[in-house]
Amino acid sequence: MLKTDMLIDAKDIKSTITRLKNEEDYTLLLDVTAVDYLQYPDVTPSRFAVIYILRTSDFKKQISIKSYVDDNTLEVDSISDLYYSADWAERETFDQYGIKFKGHHNLKRVLNHHQFVGHPLRKDYEITKGQVCTETEDLMDEMLPLLKRKGYSEDDMEELMMLNVGPSHPASHGTIRNFVAMEGETISACVTEIGYLHRGFEKSCETHNYSQIIPYTDRLNYCSAILNNIGYSKAVEEMLGIDITPRAKMIRVIIGELSRIIDHLVCNAANMVDLGGLTSLWYLFAPRDKAYDLFSKLTGARLTNSYTRIGGLEYDLYDGFEQDLSQVLKDTEKAIEDALSLILHNRIYHDRTQDVGVIDAEFAISAGITGPNLRAAGVAYDMRKDNPYYGYENFDFDVVVGSHGDVYDRMMCRFEEMKQSIRIIRQAMKELPDGPLNVDHQGIILPDKKDVYGNIEGLMNQFKLTFEGIKVPKGEYYSATEAGNGELGFYIVSDGSGIPYKVKCRPPCFYSLGAYSRIVEGDMLADAIVTMASMNFIAGEFDR
Repeated sequence: MLKTDMLIDAKDIKSTITRLKNEEDYTLLLDVTAVDYLQYPDVTPSRFAVIYILRTSDFKKQISIKSYVDDNTLEVDSISDLYYSADWAERETFDQYGIKFKGHHNLKRVLNHHQFVGHPLRKDYEITKGQVCTETEDLMDEMLPLLKRKGYSEDDMEELMMLNVGPSHPASHGTIRNFVAMEGETISACVTEIGYLHRGFEKSCETHNYSQIIPYTDRLNYCSAILNNIGYSKAVEEMLGIDITPRAKMIRVIIGELSRIIDHLVCNAANMVDLGGLTSLWYLFAPRDKAYDLFSKLTGARLTNSYTRIGGLEYDLYDGFEQDLSQVLKDTEKAIEDALSLILHNRIYHDRTQDVGVIDAEFAISAGITGPNLRAAGVAYDMRKDNPYYGYENFDFDVVVGSHGDVYDRMMCRFEEMKQSIRIIRQAMKELPDGPLNVDHQGIILPDKKDVYGNIEGLMNQFKLTFEGIKVPKGEYYSATEAGNGELGFYIVSDGSGIPYKVKCRPPCFYSLGAYSRIVEGDMLADAIVTMASMNFIAGEFDR
């Protein structure tokens, strides 16, 4: 959990963050967002504030910086020259709140379409105001300056072929549009456009109570839905100052790691289809299908499982769960070995994946890339080790790192991470404690049905929790977990009511995709497709 650690004047943002980066080693910019205090119960110096969340290179320390913005200018200095990740982070804050970042080279919308009027996360935005995009955007306003920065003359540009890859294309792995300038088969420049799947997750959170938001989190990274549940519930529980029961923690670890396995199975299986090998998809999807059967029996839902509850879990493990889980793990191990048997000594596979889509470790940090994509570049950052929660420090497992940061390393890291998740699950099942599933707190957990139907106190408690929600203490918090694709964070602002004042999701895919256009420049078009697959972009997460 993180409260605001530093409140600074807006004019000092650039100098303060520069000092923190250069002198105190805050090399990773996790997120940038804003808060509109128009309807906040306390008086604030101005209507808007910008928030920056940073972490040191050893990943042990993090800091949040807050600065109130002048209501007349709504301007602050850009830090996009300090951190590559600030490029899209500042664009999103401009798009959603209208904060202007002076010195940003391309301050335009990133989630909402180019004809959109207004800023939807402002408190006075009319949420029923539908805005339809009627004109396509050619993206030449981004492509031409990019080519000029690369030294292309106007005559040189005439020789380039402009090509759209996506958004409606099987190779785009989600609703992503990559606009590329091609010299033959080689990508000279790339511009990425997203926002086609924009669901208004963060705006919806402002009109639902804390418990009602849980099903919305399933739809972020829908390949590992329960990991999103866990990340959000953990953040709210920390705000409440409650510690969930040992049994709930261990079950969250078990189900979370199984979700991680499914996520990696989807990524590697789809990647090998893009490489031209369909057999491995059948090998890897078979155990995934059995895992979904297990999730369906456990949660009642097959894909988007709303399993966690604030204070615990919706259901305990069913009779026969251990046997079903054991079979899924055995099938997964067999599938991994079968898939690897087809590629480990396959010359074509090596040629298509090695030294392709290389992500340099220093650039990955600057771009805010986390998770397997960062570890494949040789950076051993895993929140389960560096900022452990739910007893992860007690498990015997390895952080998997690559050496070159190419497609091959990313795929092999995910294969090995699945094996490590299986190790964790088996240890957790051996140590699974008995005891209650949920915390004993009438202001958080719904009462038993016998109490609802049998006494007036239970009925009143049910009514208040359902209609008013869980009352979360006033404050601002950031909490994060290690999701399938990296650090999944939630920055939540509470006004003391049962409905959050603001929920900001820090999605790992958003920052990986923000760096993608630079990663594929100089590669061939076919290589850009497998690079995209190996980075595992999930549209529901970065578009929200």
